[in-house]
Amino acid sequence: MNYQNLLSSINVTFDSLNKSEKKVAGAILDDPEAATRSSIAILAKKAGVSEPSVNRFCKRFDTAGFPDFKLKLAQCLVSGVKFVNSNVQLNDNVFKYTPKIFDNAIHDLVAIKNQIDSSIIEKVVDQLLKARRIFFFGLGTSGAVARDAENKFFRFDLPVSFHVDVLTMRMLSAAAKPGDLFFMISHTGRTKAIIDATDDARGNGAIVVGLTTPGSMLAKKSDLAIEVLVSENTEEYMAMTSRIVHLVILDVLATGFILSKGPEFLNHMEKINLSLKPTRYKQ
Repeated sequence: MNYQNLLSSINVTFDSLNKSEKKVAGAILDDPEAATRSSIAILAKKAGVSEPSVNRFCKRFDTAGFPDFKLKLAQCLVSGVKFVNSNVQLNDNVFKYTPKIFDNAIHDLVAIKNQIDSSIIEKVVDQLLKARRIFFFGLGTSGAVARDAENKFFRFDLPVSFHVDVLTMRMLSAAAKPGDLFFMISHTGRTKAIIDATDDARGNGAIVVGLTTPGSMLAKKSDLAIEVLVSENTEEYMAMTSRIVHLVILDVLATGFILSKGPEFLNHMEKINLSLKPTRYKQ
């Protein structure tokens, strides 16, 4: 096993775990750093299982037991080149870091595919269809995702805009009205400007959708939350897979929007695509 991907491996295999193992996995994923400092008794109590159950869980991931698992988990958390990617080592050459970045992205996309709640996707698509106006908010890397969202959704014959400026976010959320939909994008789910805008928009009767980490402050404050668990510490490393996952989820939502509109809407989409023909040289 590649211990740099231990957390991702736990996440990917989560659905195949038995009831006790899922409890242990949940306790670890909830706070991996705390797990590295816990005794087996403390972790068992937190997970609500027996100590032997914790030990069996650890051995499932090719470790000798709980002490060995904690060591490998700690190595997973501190490995990698700071501010780049947790899987990349300082002595990696192009033949090593290139497949690592691809493998990491593929690994997390498969994990999210297996954990995504389709019923939430359906509810969000329904709200997008009902919206009078849609605002996509994001800061930093999430701002780039918000920009991509506008590029997709402005084609759908409704007012759409993206915003990455904190002051503009404050003004728009303060002026929110029923029928407006604010789509908040935040991997951590605790960026102050995003949370403040969420409170203001909801307070004014708008619908708020959050795209964020499970159980985050944004997830709890949103009307609907698309919660995706990506094992990426964006406070220590450059956002990579979380950004890719968010972009793919927006593709899913855009597809759901188009299909829900029905065959007639394809004529509108064709008109948009035909407008681009004069901008391209013939092959």
